[in-house]
Amino acid sequence: MKKVELTILMPCLNEEDTVGICIRKAKKYLEKNHISGEVLIVDNGSLDRSSVFAYELGARVVLEPKKGYGNALRRGFKEARGKYIIYGDCDDSYDFSNLNPYYDKLKEGYSLVNGNRFLGGIEKGAMSFSHRFGVPFLSWLGRRAYHVPIYDFHCGLRGVIKKDLPILESEGMEFATEIIYKFAKEGKKMSEIPTTLGKDGRGKPSHLRTVRDGFRHLNYIRKHRLKKKKDESLS
Repeated sequence: MKKVELTILMPCLNEEDTVGICIRKAKKYLEKNHISGEVLIVDNGSLDRSSVFAYELGARVVLEPKKGYGNALRRGFKEARGKYIIYGDCDDSYDFSNLNPYYDKLKEGYSLVNGNRFLGGIEKGAMSFSHRFGVPFLSWLGRRAYHVPIYDFHCGLRGVIKKDLPILESEGMEFATEIIYKFAKEGKKMSEIPTTLGKDGRGKPSHLRTVRDGFRHLNYIRKHRLKKKKDESLS
């Protein structure tokens, strides 16, 4: 089997309108830059033709029946064949044809490369007002709790070195916070780079649930801050 250098991983749930666009961009990126890679789709229980389209376009498709963003990505990390993994949403809000900033940082030895949409640019209508306020607030809490140079805790486009991945347990959207916490806890190198965010190309409501998902992130941060204080008091 040919050695795979880079896995471009996309969790997918009912995204037949955009998954093909994202796969084509990802494959074009690999070909243009002469990178030995694969496009891996983790179908998280789609009821449409997302998996069929992905397979027909040459992506590798695995199924994760247990719903949840974290469940899909943990399965993807396990299945990925690449030394490096760049993962992102396949709703066409991120540009998979321009991944060099991520790939270059991974090759420099950064275990986690995080995107920052507030530095890279957010297309009009791509992010709700509540998220424009909520994401910086939760990111501020995360930075204070984990002492990391990350300003966009919820960016959906990230890169990781597979061998450096910590043990991850979250099943839902709080996975985005957990992975930063776990890398920080293990003292791994992290970098944040500007990333653009486009409008969701599916033309239907997002999978995100602002209040519910926000509280999941908040509770995750709170839980580990309390645990840290308890451990410090016992030491």
